[in-house]
Amino acid sequence: MDLAYVCEWEKWPKSTHCPSVPLACAWSCRNLIAFTTDLRSDDQDLTRMIHILDTEHPWDVHSINSEHSEAITCLEWDQSGSRLLSADADGQIKCWSMADHLANSWESHVGSLVEGDPIVALSWLHNGVKLALHVEKSGASSFGEKFSRVKFSPSLTLFGGKPMEGWIAVTVSGLVTVSLLKPSGQVLTSTESLCRLRGRAALADIAFTGGGNIVVATADGSSASPVQFYKVCVSVVSEKCRIDTEILPSLFMRCTTDLNRRDRLPAITHLKFLARDMSEQVLLCASSQTSSVVECWSLRKEGLPVNNIFQQLSPAVGDKQPMILKWRILSATNDLDRVSAVALPKLPISLTNTDLKVASDTQFYPGLGLALAFHDGSVHIVHRLSLQTMAVFYSSAAPRSVDEPAIKRPRTTGPAIHFKAMQLSWTSLALVGIDSHGRLSMLRISPSMGHSLDVGLALRHLLFLLEYCMVTGYDWWDILLHVQPGMVQSLVEKLHEEYTRQKAELQQVLSTRILAMKASLCKLSPCTVTRVCDYHAKLFLIAISSTLKSLLRPHVLNTPDKSPGDRLTEICAKITDVDIDKVMINLKTEEFVLDMNTLQALQQLLQWVGDFVLYLLASLPNQGSSLRPGHSFLRDGTSLGMLRELMVVIRIWGLLKPSCLPVYTATSDTQDSMSLLFRLLTKLWICCRDEGPTSEPDEALVDECCLLPSQLLIPTLDWLPVSDGLVSRLQPKQPLRLHFGKTPALPGSATTLQLDGLIRTHVADLGCSGSNPSRVQADTPSPHQKLHCSTDCRAGPGPGEAEPSLGRTFPGFRGTVLWNRAPGHPKMDHLRRLHLGAHPTEECKACTRCGCVTMLKSPNKTTAVKQWEQRWIKNCLCGGLWRRVPLSCP
Repeated sequence: MDLAYVCEWEKWPKSTHCPSVPLACAWSCRNLIAFTTDLRSDDQDLTRMIHILDTEHPWDVHSINSEHSEAITCLEWDQSGSRLLSADADGQIKCWSMADHLANSWESHVGSLVEGDPIVALSWLHNGVKLALHVEKSGASSFGEKFSRVKFSPSLTLFGGKPMEGWIAVTVSGLVTVSLLKPSGQVLTSTESLCRLRGRAALADIAFTGGGNIVVATADGSSASPVQFYKVCVSVVSEKCRIDTEILPSLFMRCTTDLNRRDRLPAITHLKFLARDMSEQVLLCASSQTSSVVECWSLRKEGLPVNNIFQQLSPAVGDKQPMILKWRILSATNDLDRVSAVALPKLPISLTNTDLKVASDTQFYPGLGLALAFHDGSVHIVHRLSLQTMAVFYSSAAPRSVDEPAIKRPRTTGPAIHFKAMQLSWTSLALVGIDSHGRLSMLRISPSMGHSLDVGLALRHLLFLLEYCMVTGYDWWDILLHVQPGMVQSLVEKLHEEYTRQKAELQQVLSTRILAMKASLCKLSPCTVTRVCDYHAKLFLIAISSTLKSLLRPHVLNTPDKSPGDRLTEICAKITDVDIDKVMINLKTEEFVLDMNTLQALQQLLQWVGDFVLYLLASLPNQGSSLRPGHSFLRDGTSLGMLRELMVVIRIWGLLKPSCLPVYTATSDTQDSMSLLFRLLTKLWICCRDEGPTSEPDEALVDECCLLPSQLLIPTLDWLPVSDGLVSRLQPKQPLRLHFGKTPALPGSATTLQLDGLIRTHVADLGCSGSNPSRVQADTPSPHQKLHCSTDCRAGPGPGEAEPSLGRTFPGFRGTVLWNRAPGHPKMDHLRRLHLGAHPTEECKACTRCGCVTMLKSPNKTTAVKQWEQRWIKNCLCGGLWRRVPLSCP
C-alpha cells in the first residue's frame, strides 16, 4: 500500500471543520465519496455537514448543511451511486439525490423519522441484482463465464416482479424501521420491534439473503452479552408496510469464553457482515482501551444427532437426519493494537470455508482482503476469512518494513493520527480514510496484496477488473491508479481482444463503454496519449449516427422488417459508387422527410460531420504520423462507413432545406464540396472496409487529398480540453497534498504535458510544398484567415499575425497547424457544437472524467434536439458524471 494523496481543510478564523463523533463515510460505485464533519462557529454551535466529492477532483468538494439536529451516524449509497441516505442520533433519515444530475448539487425531498431513537444501522433494500466473480475463470473467453448472474430475490417486489425501492434501519432501542418509495413519490413507513423483549442495540448491521429476506445482527456493546441475529420479512398488505421478525441462532465471541481474557476485552466495538448479500459470515471485534481481537464467524447447517430409541420408533428419522443452523468460528487474531475502523470489500467474490486452505498460498486477490485501522496510525489488509495479514501501511512519513517487529518501532511523541472511518473502493484497489484531524487520505492497494507478482499476472488482475467494470457500468478510476505507462499499450490491446471475443449483441451494448475505457487508459502514457482525441471523436460520432437514424420513420404504417436506418446501412455497404447522387437514388427518400425546424436545429451536428470528414481527408497525406488526432480513423472501416452514411443523409436533407447543409469555404463557386468529399471518403473506405482485405490508399487518392487545402478551407476542430484531474499526475507515486475548496497548481505529468502540447501547440512536422510566399499580415485575429508558408515554416505567427485555430490546415502546408488559439477565441459547447463566446454567460457543466463542457440548460426546444440531449443528460458520452463549473471555467 502507498499513499496517493491527502486532502485537508483550511482553517478559518471564525469557523473550523472538525471530524464529527461518530464519523461516517461511504464510497459509491461511481467513485463519489461522502463523509461527515462538524462546522464549529465562534459561539460553539455545531452544524452537521455532509461533504461529497469525486475522487478525481477531491478539492472540488460539495458541502451540504444536512440540517440534522444530532450527529450523523450512518451514510449509505444506493446501488446506482446517485442517491445517498443519511441518518442521525435523533432517528431522522434523509434521502439525498442529485439536482439536475450534477455531482456537486444535491437536494433532499423525502425521508423518515423514528423520533428520539438513534439510528445504528442503515441500508437500501436489495434490488435482486447480484453478479458473481469467478476469479478461477479469469482466463475464459466469455464474459458470461467470468461474471455470472446469481439468482437473488429482491427484498420487496412490485406488480410484475419489479423491485421496490426503499431503506431499512435499526435503532438503538431494538426497533427496525422500513421505508418504501412508492412510484407516486410517497414514502410508506412502518416500524416494529426486532423481538418481544426489546433490548439495547449499541451495534448493528444488515445483510440480505437470496430468498428475499433480511438478516439483522445486533449487540449491546458488552462482550459478555450474546450477538443476536434476526430474520426480517417485509411485505405490503392493503397499502400498508408489514414487518415480520424471527429470532435466529446467536453467538458469544470466543475471546469472552476464555477465562484469561474475559475481563481484558470488555466491549464489542465492531460488528459487520462480510458483505451485504452474505448473511452467513460476520466479523466481530472486541476491544479494551489498548488492544483488540478480531474474529470471523460462519453460519452452517449441521446434522442433529438422534437417539437410537427414536430411530427404532421411526425408521424414517434415521434415513433423513434433521438439520440445525449453528455459528462456527472460522478464524481469530491474537491481541492487536486497538482497532479504530474497519472497511469491508465490495467485490462479490463468493468464498466458502474450503477457501481457508488457500489463504496461506500466493493466490491473493483484491476482493479477498478487508482493512483494519489501528490507533497507532497503521492500516492492515487481512484475508477476510483467515484474517492473515496481507499488506500493511504506516501513516508516518518514514516507511517501515512489514517484517519489522512492533517492539522495535520508535514511539512517537503525542497521540498518533489514526483513521476514524474507512471505505474500500468497489474493486478494492483503493482505500479512503478520514483521520482524527478531519483529513482525507487516499491509499493505493496493490493488486498483488503485498506479494510479488510478475507483470503478466498483474496485467491479468487489472484486465479482469476492467472487464468487471465494463459489464457492471461501475466507474474504473481506482483501477487507473495502478496502471503504469508501460502497461497501457498491453491493456488496451488485451481489452480489445477480449471484447471482440464476445457475442455481437453484447459488443453492441458495450461499444461506447470500451471506447471510454480505452480513452482513460491512453491518457496515462506518452506513447498513447494522442489516441484520446480519436476515442472521444468516435463516441461523438456513434451518438450522432444513432440520433440521426432514430429520426427516420417508415413512409407507410405497415412497417417492414428493417427500419430506415438499417436499410441505409445495408445499401451504403452494398453500393460502392463514389457518386453520392447515385447512392442516394437507391434510397426511399420519402423516409428521410423531416420538419424544416428540426433540420435547422440539427445544423450544428451536421456541420461537425462535414468538418470532421474534411479534416480526416486533409490529414491523409500525413497518415504515417500517429501523433495526429484522427489517425486511427484512417484505417477504421466501420467509422468511415458511418461517416459515409451520414453524408448521404445530409445530402438528402440538403434538398429539403439547403440551410441545414455544412458550410464550406471553397476557392471556386461552382465546386460541389459534398460530392468531392464523398468521392474521396468512399475511396478511402474501400481500402479498409470489413468485406475486403485492407489495402493502402493509392497515390492518386493521396494526391487529391493534398490538393484539398487549396480547394477548401480546412475547418477548426475543437478537441476536448485537457482534463484537470489527478489520475495522470499520480503515476510517479509521489503523494500530493491538497486542500478542500482550493484548486491546486498541480505539476504536469509527461502525458498531460504531451496532450496539452498536442492540442495547443505546433507539433506536426510540416512539409512545405510552396515556394516561399510571404506571410499574410493581419491586425485582428480572424478564424477564416489564411496563412502561407515562409522560409521558416515551423515558426509561429509573426508580429501582428493571427494565430491559426486548432486543427487548421492552410494552403502551402502538407500538414495541420496546431498553434495556440488567439486571445478571445470563442469557447465551445462540446456536445451541442455551439460557440459559447470568449467569456460565457450561460451556466455550464463539465464531465468529471474527460473534461467535456456543455451548457447546463438547453437553448433549443426542438424535439430532435431534446432527443439528442437526452443521451447525455445524466452522464457524459464517456460515462462520467457532470459537475457544475463557474462561468469562467469552460
